[in-house]
Amino acid sequence: MEGLDALKISEDKKQYILNLLNPVLEEMVADCIHKMPKDPVPFMLDWLEQKKVLEEDKLLSPEEKERLVQENKALSESVNKVKSQVQEAAKMAADEPVEDDEEEEEDDVDDEPPPDFEKPQGNRARQSVSAEAYGDWNAKKAFVPPVVPKSDEQKERLKNCLIKSFLFANLETNDLGIVIGAMKEVNTTAGERVIKQGENGDFLFVIESGKLDCLIKKDDTEICVKSCEAGDVFGELALLYNCPRAASVESKEACVLWQLDRDTFNHIVKEAAQKKRQRYDTFLAKVPLLASMDAYERSQLADALKVETFSAGQTIVTEGEIGQKFYIIEEGACAATKAGTEVMSYTAGDYFGELALINNKPRAATVTAKEEAKLLSVDSRSFKRLININDLMPKTTKYN
Repeated sequence: MEGLDALKISEDKKQYILNLLNPVLEEMVADCIHKMPKDPVPFMLDWLEQKKVLEEDKLLSPEEKERLVQENKALSESVNKVKSQVQEAAKMAADEPVEDDEEEEEDDVDDEPPPDFEKPQGNRARQSVSAEAYGDWNAKKAFVPPVVPKSDEQKERLKNCLIKSFLFANLETNDLGIVIGAMKEVNTTAGERVIKQGENGDFLFVIESGKLDCLIKKDDTEICVKSCEAGDVFGELALLYNCPRAASVESKEACVLWQLDRDTFNHIVKEAAQKKRQRYDTFLAKVPLLASMDAYERSQLADALKVETFSAGQTIVTEGEIGQKFYIIEEGACAATKAGTEVMSYTAGDYFGELALINNKPRAATVTAKEEAKLLSVDSRSFKRLININDLMPKTTKYN
């Protein structure tokens, strides 16, 4: 609602957006991100058409539905009859001698390129003949990672930066070494535009130091939608989804950035990042606490999640300690206790640990695993940056 408040539109239009447009758009975008079609526009058009058919179907009476079923049945019978006639004609034609020049003409027709084959693609997402089109097997076989010379001091700085980033933290040692070798140090000054909205993206950036603003152009005015700081990644969406830049990014001060090229990202990082987003987006969408988040916000949160496993009886948080993480239970069950008495039980989809982070107070209870449990954790910094705390206040748990 805060974003709508900034728009100079009437209250009835705001309610129209909230009550009618948002639910449909969020459902469509979530499905689009889940399936990640190469060209999202036709996918969205088909999605809306199917949505319309489903909604219209709900309005049909049983009698109308039965009538349509009978009509479809009659049409199917007619189509099958025509198919039989065509097959019979083809069989008869196969018994007749065919001149050589006719065969050549047929071959020529079969060899014609499909319609629009040579039409220019304009500014659509890149459709190059590359590893992206022909699969991981060919891609990895042909890929030779670039190596940008660095001092030992630069390598150590970069390694410390990457292990704090959601995209790179879980890379294997060999893959992390390849990424470090391929990255290039970039220094920017205050006010410098690093990437521009609408352009094709061939790089992503990891911030070692400094702050930058993400800007989106609306009605000829640029609006700051997010600020990035040390440890953050930007520019990854263009590489993950093979689409133009969704926003511009501008330095607020002098910054030290590390630039990674598209090919290295695609071969080393992309697959793992996509799988993680797809796996957890659907799960996060079912968590009541996160109901107000849109698909893009959930994808950002999914990137920041870390998986932690606990055995039965193992302590997860201790009463009185400073809270450093927020937890969501993916599998298993946990219990919160005070003075040895169980005060709350948690199962898959439940969450805890938010109060200590919101209020900057010690943990109010001890939480232990009642059985083997898999938890998704978010560190305090990411929690406050990615989740709207104001939305959580009425929904927070009683403990921790």
